[in-house]
Amino acid sequence: MILTNTPTVPNKNIKESLGIARGSTVRARNVGQDIFAGLKNIIGGEISEYTKLQAQSREQAIERMTEDAEKLGANAIVNVRLTTSMVMQGCSEILAYGTAVIVE
Repeated sequence: MILTNTPTVPNKNIKESLGIARGSTVRARNVGQDIFAGLKNIIGGEISEYTKLQAQSREQAIERMTEDAEKLGANAIVNVRLTTSMVMQGCSEILAYGTAVIVE
């Protein structure tokens, strides 16, 4: 599956547009991560526990978007975007979306 954040795929022609492909995940922090994050907040620096959580969430959302595009019969997704929103305190959604297409 070809993924690109541009409207076209270099050196490929878009034969057909199949619609929006999307994938999301909702994640919450846990007590262990919050304890380490609280300590990091006092001394400063990157809160690597949250960085890892967000990275895993992005990868899962992209994987789900890819699966959705495959169900549509696509072999590429153009205009890929990622967005996040807070669902409730300590809980956020990561959404990956783009246009599922067939390229030749």
